[in-house]
Amino acid sequence: MSSNNYEDMLEGAYKKLPEIRDIKTRFEVPKVRGHIQGNTTIISNFHQIAQTFNRPVEHMFKFILKELATPGDLKKNGIIFGAKVPASRINEKIEKYAVEYVFCEECGKPETKLIREGTYLFKKCLACGVKLCINAKR
Repeated sequence: MSSNNYEDMLEGAYKKLPEIRDIKTRFEVPKVRGHIQGNTTIISNFHQIAQTFNRPVEHMFKFILKELATPGDLKKNGIIFGAKVPASRINEKIEKYAVEYVFCEECGKPETKLIREGTYLFKKCLACGVKLCINAKR
């Protein structure tokens, strides 16, 4: 095979590749939906957010409670915080959770899973293969 033919084939293959898009535009961190009722805050789409992240709802709930330093109850149709908490503050904590437990530090993609090995918790990226140890206390 001549080198010119190879270069033509290579150029043709590059033209057939799909356009590379920024992963952050494809995946957006969902915003909470809820309302304040008396001295409590009710969030109705918490389970859907955890499902979008492909994370156990209990793990995310524990993180959010600790970050907000407020009591709360996990219900089958949402969560109830024992204090008035603005949606913007809850969204900030959910974004922090996504950075810490969902997005890969190496490639930035959300295709990760949590793996527990003994007392350590690892975040393994299914896209690039990197495996990173994250805070084992949570």
